[in-house]
Amino acid sequence: MPKISKRGLSMPQSPIRKLVPFAEEAKRQGRKVYHLNIGQPDIITPENAIEAVKNLDDKVIEYSHSAGNESYRRGLAKYYTGIGIDVDFSDIMITTGGSEAISFALMTCLDSGDEVIIPEPFYTNYNGFTIAADIKIKPVTSSIDSGFALPPIADFEKLITPKTKGIVICNPNNPTGYLYSKEELEQLRELVVKHDLYLFADEVYREFCYDGNEAYSVLQLKGLEQHAVVIDSVSKRYSACGVRIGALVTRNKEIITTALKYAQARLSPPALGQIIGEASLETPKTYFDEVYKEYIERRNFVIAELNKIEGVFAPMPKGAFYTIVKFPIDDSDKFCQWLLEEFEYENQTVMLAPATGFYSTKGLGNDEARLAYVLKKEDLKSAVRCLEEALRVYPGRKV
Repeated sequence: MPKISKRGLSMPQSPIRKLVPFAEEAKRQGRKVYHLNIGQPDIITPENAIEAVKNLDDKVIEYSHSAGNESYRRGLAKYYTGIGIDVDFSDIMITTGGSEAISFALMTCLDSGDEVIIPEPFYTNYNGFTIAADIKIKPVTSSIDSGFALPPIADFEKLITPKTKGIVICNPNNPTGYLYSKEELEQLRELVVKHDLYLFADEVYREFCYDGNEAYSVLQLKGLEQHAVVIDSVSKRYSACGVRIGALVTRNKEIITTALKYAQARLSPPALGQIIGEASLETPKTYFDEVYKEYIERRNFVIAELNKIEGVFAPMPKGAFYTIVKFPIDDSDKFCQWLLEEFEYENQTVMLAPATGFYSTKGLGNDEARLAYVLKKEDLKSAVRCLEEALRVYPGRKV
């Protein structure tokens, strides 16, 4: 029998999705499962985006340019200019979701065996993208005690070797909800310039910043014109996760030219997705005002209620719609599976993502789980009640 590749065998399961069979079985048994494990908002996709597809009169759904439709890229350039990021449409490549943008960026800028430094906990699929590209992650650990603030720059510098080619950040952060400040980003800029590295920034949650805070893009940092690479997506901004449209944005023309070779190999990004993405650029401000208000209410409610539970600690997120929660438990993987496999409260249970999958360092995240507050407040209320009851009876609860 032919053997599966070492690369394939080394690809990790998603901690966000690996518990799906247990959730499906719980539903087959008639239980209500509150999905707080995945960043799939229940927010309505903008009506103008849906209408763009409904009103499509094209007779043939054609390939687009491999870099994406020019009209869409020009529209995105205008959007970025409107938020203080000065780029040309030629600095933008449309991709099949933000995931493809990350993969293209890594494969364009790094060779096999090279290293990137990433603050952990980090978006778990970075593990998969780097393994597929034969790149090694060097984690620098942030702490729940500081709300997952950027680790000291000295901690980054200690990890730099001749193989180090870049730093990856997610801002606002998935999975922690932390928002890196301009001052923190400027510290990274100095390090990147000093060691001639790339700075990859996943900025897909840019619109979700709270308490008067604003996202500051690495493309706004002076002196990083050849170093900064931004990953973007329509998935969260417009609650259109299934559209699978993202973007790679950089002023480094050599990156765009080289990444285009990968883009040509997959022919073009989704045609219908680009139509939705372009139409979404016309979404009125009132839509975002309502979404912002909704997420603020959800965040404030769920963080306050979680912290009322004995032994639980949830830091207040500054952005995105996630928080890493510390629980009085022995093993987050076991706990999250137990919630689906053995626990129910009033015929309900909760699905969380074990935080172990968001760390690269073994042994970290054993008493933490990521929670996505993407459901309406009534559902969040029921979900937190389930968690409170679950912790009363979980066999592996720590005293």
